[in-house]
Amino acid sequence: MIYEKSLGKSDSQGLDSAIIPLNNNNKNLYLVQSVDFFYPLCDDANLMGKIAFANVVSDIYSCGVADIDEVKIILSMPDELNEEQQQQVANDLISGFRESAKLIKCRLTLESININPWCMIGGIATSICTKDELVFPTGALPGDAIILTKPLGVQLATNAKIWLDENSESWKKLSQHLTEDDVKESYEKALKSMVTLNHLGAKLMQKYKAHCATDVTGFGIIGHAENLIEFQEQNVNFVINKMPLIKHVKKMSEILNRTQKMLNGKMVETSGGLFLCLPSENAQAFCDDFFSSSGDACWIIGRVEKGDKKVLLENVEFIEI
Repeated sequence: MIYEKSLGKSDSQGLDSAIIPLNNNNKNLYLVQSVDFFYPLCDDANLMGKIAFANVVSDIYSCGVADIDEVKIILSMPDELNEEQQQQVANDLISGFRESAKLIKCRLTLESININPWCMIGGIATSICTKDELVFPTGALPGDAIILTKPLGVQLATNAKIWLDENSESWKKLSQHLTEDDVKESYEKALKSMVTLNHLGAKLMQKYKAHCATDVTGFGIIGHAENLIEFQEQNVNFVINKMPLIKHVKKMSEILNRTQKMLNGKMVETSGGLFLCLPSENAQAFCDDFFSSSGDACWIIGRVEKGDKKVLLENVEFIEI
């Protein structure tokens, strides 16, 4: 979610998190905070808790802040469940949050569970940090490389599994060209991506001197890139020439006549990767370090050049992951 940054100036800048200077004697401490919530994507409540946690803290990580102090859980249970069912689902969701929070030694709190017509899951992530620990999203320079740390296509991959389970019309179309194992393979890759924290990416942003970043979620890679470029200090363009996709997602979009969103980079993502700009001479080292530390790939997907604050697609190569 996008908030306003206040640095004691009259200007305001669109960010993934609120970044607020604290009134203290040091005058170098900042409160970094973000709020996010959404609806369930899968039937496994524990897994959904992990996905929600990763999604909530991702906005903080996109500011290059690797240490998160607290996540306060936002949770509502659907009123169609009885009290026992509500408690069981809530316990499983919280368990997922707790398991992910332990990975980064983050304090977790829950004030209350509300009852609503729908199940909603999310939280408020908070970090207190120094200015040196922040990467403000304004510093892209001509010549920078653009890196993406997770593949695209989680929504279609998760929807395909739902369609398979429901034996829907969409699944019947897919089944003429893809097997159940194909859909399950895509689904498992999507789940792995969504539960993975962007913690490593945030740490490497600092190490390799990233100039700006955002995380890729509901507006798709192009939507978030367009928001990021609007607030650059220099007149630059983002030129994107590669898009890594979860295996079989490209085929799914072609079968279902949904290629336009894919081709335009408008596919909705949940708990997506970091889209970041850094000096081109550091890009390959970032990717190598990322892989050696996690076993997962990330990709150089484009470049920054002088321009008029546009996001351009240039002979995009789609890479199946």
